[in-house]
Amino acid sequence: MSTKSPHPAAEPTEESSQHIWLAGLGAMAKAQSQGTKAFEALIADGLAFQRKTHSAAQEKIKEATQHLSHLATDFGQQTTGRIDRLEHLFEDRVARALTRLGIPSLADIQALQQRVADLENQLAAKAKPQPASRKQPSQAVAKAPSPKPTAKRSAPKAR
Repeated sequence: MSTKSPHPAAEPTEESSQHIWLAGLGAMAKAQSQGTKAFEALIADGLAFQRKTHSAAQEKIKEATQHLSHLATDFGQQTTGRIDRLEHLFEDRVARALTRLGIPSLADIQALQQRVADLENQLAAKAKPQPASRKQPSQAVAKAPSPKPTAKRSAPKAR
């Protein structure tokens, strides 16, 4: 037996290895062709996700801006109300202090001015010549005696 016959198990192993090698090459070829498609699909999914998150972020920013604007408006109104109350309180206290000192208010001065104007109108109406008496205008208007200046009384000097 000088000739060696190949071992029967050796043949399937070589063939099996060849098949494994070819299957690996086929998988790699398939991965290359479908890998580009998978990569493009991932890019499309990423863009869709980016748009969705950008839209959500814009909505959150809009809500936050509206909320802050509302808070600022409320704060401004509260501040204005407090300033108005403080101003009225100050005006009332100043008016009371001036009243205690005997200084007339603006309303008092305006009332006096109106009263003086009314009295002037009454005097002017009385001073007009009556149509029944045919006196000359110079005689009809009698001058009222001018008030004499009164001497100011000075307080007694403290010695």
